[in-house]
Amino acid sequence: MQTPFFTYLLIAATALVSWLAFGNRKLADRLILWPPAIDKRKQYDRLLTYGFIHADFWHLFFNMFTLYFFGREIEVLMTRLVGPWVFPLFYLSALVVSILPTYLKNQHNPNYLSLGASGAVSAVLFAFIVVAPWATIGVFFIPMPAIVFAVLYVAYSIWMDRRGGDRINHSAHLAGAAYGVMFMLIMRPEVLGHFLTELSNPSFGG
Repeated sequence: MQTPFFTYLLIAATALVSWLAFGNRKLADRLILWPPAIDKRKQYDRLLTYGFIHADFWHLFFNMFTLYFFGREIEVLMTRLVGPWVFPLFYLSALVVSILPTYLKNQHNPNYLSLGASGAVSAVLFAFIVVAPWATIGVFFIPMPAIVFAVLYVAYSIWMDRRGGDRINHSAHLAGAAYGVMFMLIMRPEVLGHFLTELSNPSFGG
């Protein structure tokens, strides 16, 4: 199996930058997504850098754990279908696309902050689900088909996004998930036919 170089590189870079930012408030403040810094100081790089810092160790661990398992599969597939440059482009663009809805909503809100790779990781996860909808995904040690998890994940994210109050950017999760699906379909339109065929032939754990 081909080595998923970019997945490992992204995990290493995210872990390193997050670890450095844990103990360096100045660094964290420079990298976090803060609308006034983008609008007034033109620091557009924050639309990417926010995804390389995290709130705490467990926030970082959960995102990188998920990226490790699903990023490797998607990177190898994208490399085989199109080329080695596609996966890093996909991941980095997912960071931007997943945060845009909440950024635009809070563009003039100086109290809005966002950090973490969750949106891009959601894109990777849903790209995987399109390819293997009946693969088994463990959720808090409970195994379930990927497609069932996808439905529950989307429903929960919509509900929590409307409810609010938990300091988690569920809108970024939803935007990332949608982008992951759209990217796969635009990259290779025949993926839709594959997904529908797989969906009509349940194979739990396949």
